[in-house]
Amino acid sequence: MKVHILVLSALLTTFSAAQVALRPALEKTYNTWRDAIIRQDAAAWQRVTATHRRVEVHNLIVSQKLPFPASVFKLPTPPPELKGLTFLDAKQNGPTATAAYFGKIDFGVGGTPTDNLLVLAFVSENGEWLYDRADFVNLEALPEVRRELAAGDLKYLKEAPEAQPSGKIPMAPMEAPTAKYIAKVYVFSPGREVKVQINKISHHRFANAKEAEIVIGGAVDGLNEVQYGITKLPGGTGTEALTVRVYLLSQVKDVKPLKVFEYQVAENGVPKAFDTGTFNVDAAMVAKLMGKDTPPSAPRAARP
Repeated sequence: MKVHILVLSALLTTFSAAQVALRPALEKTYNTWRDAIIRQDAAAWQRVTATHRRVEVHNLIVSQKLPFPASVFKLPTPPPELKGLTFLDAKQNGPTATAAYFGKIDFGVGGTPTDNLLVLAFVSENGEWLYDRADFVNLEALPEVRRELAAGDLKYLKEAPEAQPSGKIPMAPMEAPTAKYIAKVYVFSPGREVKVQINKISHHRFANAKEAEIVIGGAVDGLNEVQYGITKLPGGTGTEALTVRVYLLSQVKDVKPLKVFEYQVAENGVPKAFDTGTFNVDAAMVAKLMGKDTPPSAPRAARP
């Protein structure tokens, strides 16, 4: 019995020491990442950002035909600083970790910040913690959770998905080339989950959604492939209308997006569980994108 107590004590001491060491390591990484963003230091940003996240950011930028890495630093708001926030918890699960903070999270957009939750996620590569992402949880609609966290009750963190390190480092996607034509996929899917794959490189998941996402790699000349799978979500009736569309976006002022693909299901209709469609980017479509689709004027007759 005494041996068991000693072993348990040793394990708890080791766990406590690991937790104590985890927080400063994660905060050092986040602060270095934040400083790199503010100073627009591309080398430092690449050094402290997780590989899969770097590639995802690269792909999103070049798919909009924007310069990389310069566009990394054109954020709508600066990353919030941790100073003044209350540290709640740090968790590690294998090569992944999270750190949670509570307080007046200031994004520098004006107004008076209120008490909310910030969860930072990290992955370990080559023995070093690298920054992955931040989840901001607005507690305006969760007043009871806000009161609990303010009182030091961390019950919410034990259940919140964003606060649980997954234990697995996401696989880095294939690096996308700069898009020739910027494209977006739009899905309206009340009561359903829709997974879309475009040209086998751009993967999207929409759940009970009405939103659009940039197509990674954009569209290409000629034939483009659109695969989609549709499943009913819990709580859905299975009778809801559904829409999947792909648009091409012009970089010419006042030229509206072109709808190049559409799959629709009317209310009470039965959607296909899985299907593949295509759209073709041809010369006429490119002319429209360039704002040159107006036919030339007929030549004037020669004067006698």
